[in-house]
Amino acid sequence: MIFGKFWRAIAAQVNKLANFFWTADPIAQMQYEYDKAVDDMKGGREGLEQYRGLVERVTRQVEGEKKHVAQLQAKVKAYLASGDRETAGKFAIEMNKAKQALVENEAQLAMHEKAYNNNVRKVKNAMGKLKAIKEKIQSYDAELKMSKAEAEMAELAKDFNFDVTTDFGQIEDVIQDKIALNRGKARVAADLSEEGMADIEKEEAMENAMAEDALRNFEVEMGLVTPSTSKIEDDVKQMGPGETETETS
Repeated sequence: MIFGKFWRAIAAQVNKLANFFWTADPIAQMQYEYDKAVDDMKGGREGLEQYRGLVERVTRQVEGEKKHVAQLQAKVKAYLASGDRETAGKFAIEMNKAKQALVENEAQLAMHEKAYNNNVRKVKNAMGKLKAIKEKIQSYDAELKMSKAEAEMAELAKDFNFDVTTDFGQIEDVIQDKIALNRGKARVAADLSEEGMADIEKEEAMENAMAEDALRNFEVEMGLVTPSTSKIEDDVKQMGPGETETETS
């Protein structure tokens, strides 16, 4: 009774250890079971190949017995045709034995063929299940990795508090202040760039007027225009094209 309790205690500890490994890395455990099943499948396939070899030997044996029966039948017919019934009878007895063996071996061959085909179907079915298990392992592995990453991201997002009271928020405020300061400098530079533009425009207008007067005096001196003509052209420029046409008409 004491030994029974002792072994049950050991079995319980072993079970706990097994459960630990199962829960620690279930994908690895599934992969281990899959690999073990694949090894078993390889062994089963080798046995199936050997069994097929037996079926092939029985098939050849049956084919040989069929030929032997056909040869004995030919001999029985030949000796009967020649009138040698005694010899024909001997071959007839041998032919009957050969036929009996042929029937038995054909039955064995049919049984072996059926067993082989059933085993082939079982192996194919097992291979299909193994393929499904492999795909499921890959799917579970991907889902576990994705869920682990999502959990880590959720934990990370919880730890990151983007409040203005945090260091990150304060740094962000400093960056925004620098951006505002740079934009203010750019606006001041643009406003200052317009100072003195009115005086510059007045100077340019005065220079243009002086240049026009100098050009007109030159034209009069050169005889290109007369003073009266120059005066009329000047009045026309002041009146504009529309008023000139009205006065002319």
